Amino acid sequence: QVLLVESGGGSVQAGGSLTLSCVGSGYAQRGYCVGWFRQAPGKEREGVATVMRGVMRGGDTAYYADSGQGRFHISQDRAKNTLNLQMMSLQPGDSGMYYCAAVVSFRGNCLALRSDTGNWGQGAQVTVSS
Repeated sequence: QVLLVESGGGSVQAGGSLTLSCVGSGYAQRGYCVGWFRQAPGKEREGVATVMRGVMRGGDTAYYADSGQGRFHISQDRAKNTLNLQMMSLQPGDSGMYYCAAVVSFRGNCLALRSDTGNWGQGAQVTVSS
């Protein structure tokens, strides 16, 4: 059984930074697309950044939504089975619940993953004040 547990959420002022972490267990080192998604109140869940599990070295590609391009950075700590999302220059529009997800895939772009597909963590709240 896949288990994903997020941490690192919190409240920051606009322009600040936060790093989210997701510890995963119960799934293989490869063959999964993993990433971060967010959902603001009243809005649909959207992809933020995704990557193929276990292959972050040597130019392997991470995929970002336009909203986070240049501000967000996704990374993996393979030894710790951890997926991180470093967020910089945060704006109030970045507020929401951030979810870690994993889905069986051989592609690193799963930004369009639906919330009723794959495996999801419980979420971490991010609040950015102006």
